Amino acid sequence: MLKEIYFAGGCFWGTEHFFSGVEGVVEAVSGYANGHVPAPSYEEVYTDTTGHAETVRIVYDSARVSLRFLTECLLSLIDPLSVNRQGEDVGTRYRTGVYYTDFTDRTVVADVFRAAAGRLGKPLKVELLPLECFYPAEEYHQKYLDKKPDGYCHVSLKAFAYLRLYQDLLHLLEGEDDPVARMAETAALLQERMGFFWTGFYRVRGDVLVLGPFQGPVACLRIPFGKGVCGAAWQRAETLVVPDVEQFPGHIACSSLSRSEIVVPLLRDGAVTAVLDIDSKDLATFDATDAFWLEKVAAIV
Repeated sequence: MLKEIYFAGGCFWGTEHFFSGVEGVVEAVSGYANGHVPAPSYEEVYTDTTGHAETVRIVYDSARVSLRFLTECLLSLIDPLSVNRQGEDVGTRYRTGVYYTDFTDRTVVADVFRAAAGRLGKPLKVELLPLECFYPAEEYHQKYLDKKPDGYCHVSLKAFAYLRLYQDLLHLLEGEDDPVARMAETAALLQERMGFFWTGFYRVRGDVLVLGPFQGPVACLRIPFGKGVCGAAWQRAETLVVPDVEQFPGHIACSSLSRSEIVVPLLRDGAVTAVLDIDSKDLATFDATDAFWLEKVAAIV
C-alpha cells in the first residue's frame, strides 16, 4: 500500500537524497510546506516571511518500509533539540517537523518522538502537525545532489554509508539462522565498508564474554561481566560511545592502538546475548549516527 508522509529536516537537498535511497520509498520530492503564501518561489521562502519549511514529500510502500523506521531515520539525520537551525542553515524555513495527511500516522510518529525524548532526557523541538499545504520546489532543487554530488549537504556522510550497509546486510543475512555465520558476515561487511581498526563480537557465556567472529588484530579472548567497555555495555544493557578509551574507568587494553570505541549490546527478550565491539585508532570517532545505525545492525544480527 502506498502512503505519504512529509519530513522537514533542514535543507531539503540532503533529506531528499537520503530518503530516495531507502528501499521501499517510491518517490521523494523537495518542496515547501505549511506556510501561508501559495506556490512560493525559493527566493520568497528564503526571506523567512512565507511561513514555509523546506520539506520533502515521501511516498512509500508500507509493505516494504515502515513509518516508524522512516521517522527514526529522520531523527537520526537532524539535531532534534535545535530550533530553526540544522547544520550551517539558520531560519524558520529550516525548522524540523513531520507533517501527516493520515491522522492514524500521528500515533506512530508520536511514539517514536517519545522514545527519542526519553533517550535524550529532553522534549524534542520537532513539529508534529497535520499537513496544511505542500508545493513542490523548482526543478533545479529536485535530486539536487544527484546533479551536483559535491553540493552542500548538512546530513552526515556516514548516514548514507550506513543506510546502504544496513540494507545490504538485510539481504545478505536473509534465510541464514546460524548466529556465528550472521556475526561473521556482519563483521566482514562492517570492516569492508567502514574501515574500522577492529570490528567483532563477544558472546555471553555464563559470567564472561567470549570472543566471537571478528575482523582485525588479535584481541582479548574473554572479558568479565562489568569489566572494560564491553563488560560495562553488557552490564548496563546499553550502547556505550567512548571518545577516549584511556579515560574510561577499568578500560581493558586489548590493543594499545585503540583510542576510541563503541560497544552495542545484542538483545533477545530483554537479555544481552552478545555485544558488537568496534575500535578506532583515532579519538572521538563515534557519535550518535554510529550508535543509531549500529543498534539497527545489532537488531538484525
